[in-house]
Amino acid sequence: MSEAKFDFGLIGLGVMGKNFILNVADNGFSAIGYDLDQEKVDALKRESQNGMASATTDKLQFIRSLKTPRKVMFLVPSGAPVDSVIDDLMPFLDKGDLLIDGGNSYFLDTERRVTKLKNSEINFLGLGISGGAKGARKGPSMMAGGDNDVYELISPILESVSAKVNDEPCVARVGDNSAGHYVKMVHNGIEYGLMQLIAETYDLAKFGLGLSNKEQAELFSGFNEGKLKSYLIEITADIFTKKDDLSPKDLIDVISDRAKQKGTGKWISQNAMDIGIPIPAIDSSVSMRVLSSFKEERQKAALVYPKSQSDPSRFTKTDLEKALYFSFIVTFAQGMRQLLEASSKYQYGLDLAEIAKIWRGGCIIRAELLEHIREAFSDSSNKEHLLFDAYIISEIKELLPSVNRVISVAHNAGIAVSGMSASLNYFNAFRSEKLPLNLIQAQRDYFGGHTYERLDKPGIFHTEWED
Repeated sequence: MSEAKFDFGLIGLGVMGKNFILNVADNGFSAIGYDLDQEKVDALKRESQNGMASATTDKLQFIRSLKTPRKVMFLVPSGAPVDSVIDDLMPFLDKGDLLIDGGNSYFLDTERRVTKLKNSEINFLGLGISGGAKGARKGPSMMAGGDNDVYELISPILESVSAKVNDEPCVARVGDNSAGHYVKMVHNGIEYGLMQLIAETYDLAKFGLGLSNKEQAELFSGFNEGKLKSYLIEITADIFTKKDDLSPKDLIDVISDRAKQKGTGKWISQNAMDIGIPIPAIDSSVSMRVLSSFKEERQKAALVYPKSQSDPSRFTKTDLEKALYFSFIVTFAQGMRQLLEASSKYQYGLDLAEIAKIWRGGCIIRAELLEHIREAFSDSSNKEHLLFDAYIISEIKELLPSVNRVISVAHNAGIAVSGMSASLNYFNAFRSEKLPLNLIQAQRDYFGGHTYERLDKPGIFHTEWED
C-alpha cells in the first residue's frame, strides 16, 4: 500500500482512533493514520490484517498519501487540541479538502470552526461518534453536522463502518453546521441521566430489596428481556458477575463511589438553561456526579444524620422495573424536547425520528425504547413532545402507580433517588394545568416591580403592594 493513495486519513491513534481506522479498512477502504507516538503507529500496522491500513509519524507523508479531495478525520481531545490540529494542517490542504472533527467538541466551538474553514474554502464536518472503543471497531452510531454536499463526500465510508439495525446504517447528516456535535451533546446528557437512574435502581434493589450481587445480575438480566432492553442494562447485568483480581470480593464492591465526568453533561445543562428548556432528570445526574466527589463530607454527614431504621422493602421487583422504565421515558423525552428547541433556535433542521433511528444501534444509549420514539416522531400529528404520543401515554399511565410507590418508600428510607424523583416531578409539573408560580410572579412584582400578566385580560400589570 506504500505507493498507493489512501481513501481516508485519521489523526490520533489512541484506542478510539486505532479501532476506527481498522473498521474503515475492514470495510474495504484504504486508510492511513498519523500520530507522533511511534508505538501507536507500529501497533496499528501490526493489527491491520488485510493490508488496507497503514500509519506514519511523518505529517507530510500522511498528507501526500491521501487521494484528493483529502478526507481527514481527527480524534483528539476537545478544545485547544482541535484548533491546533486544524491550524497545523491548513498550510498543506487544498481547496475542497475535507476535515472531520470526530471528537466530543462543544457545539459552539464547532460553529466557530465551520465559519473559519468556509472562509478558507476547506470543507468541514462536526461528527458526533458514540459507541466507545468497541463501537469504533465494530460499528458506532454517528451524527454528522454540515452541508449535505460535504457529507456526501464521506458518507460511503461512514455508512459502511457504522452500526446497522435492520440493515439500516446508524449514521446520518442530522443538520447544518454544528448540529452533529449538538446532537451528540444531548445524547451524552441522556446517557448521564440513564446511568444515574440505573445506579439508583441498584441502590434500591440492594438496600430496599436486600438483593445480593448475583441477584442483581439476575434482576438486570430480566430487565433486559423486557421493555428496558438496552445496552446500558445489558452491561449492568454483566458488571455484577465480575470478580476482583486483587481480592476475593466482587469487583463492584471495591470500586470507589466517586464518579468521574468529562464535562459534556455540564454542557447540556448549561445550554438547556440558555434556551429555556427544563431537563431536571439530566441536571440531577450531573449534580450527583459532582456530589459524589465530596466523599469525606458525605462520610461525616452519614454519622451526623443516620438513616431511619424503617423497613424500605415495600415495593416489588416489578415496581422497580416499572419505575426505572418510567424514568427512562421521561429522560429521553426531556432530551428530545431540547433537540426540538435547539433545531428552531440554531436553524439545524433536525429530524427527531431520524435521530432516534440512528441511536437504535452502536451508541451507548441504544435501547428498544428508541424504536417507539422513532415511531412517535415519524407521526406527523406529533412533533411537539414525546409525552403526547399515544403509545407513550398508555405506558406512562400504567407505570405511574409503581413509580409513586418506589419513590415514596425510597424517601422514607433515606435512599437518594434524585433522578427518579426529578423525572416524576417533571412529569407532575408538565401535566399541571395550573402551577403555583402565579405567587412567584406576585413576589417578583412586590419586591422588584417586575410586573405580571393576568388570566382575565391581556396586558402587563404592576401593583403597589404596600400602602
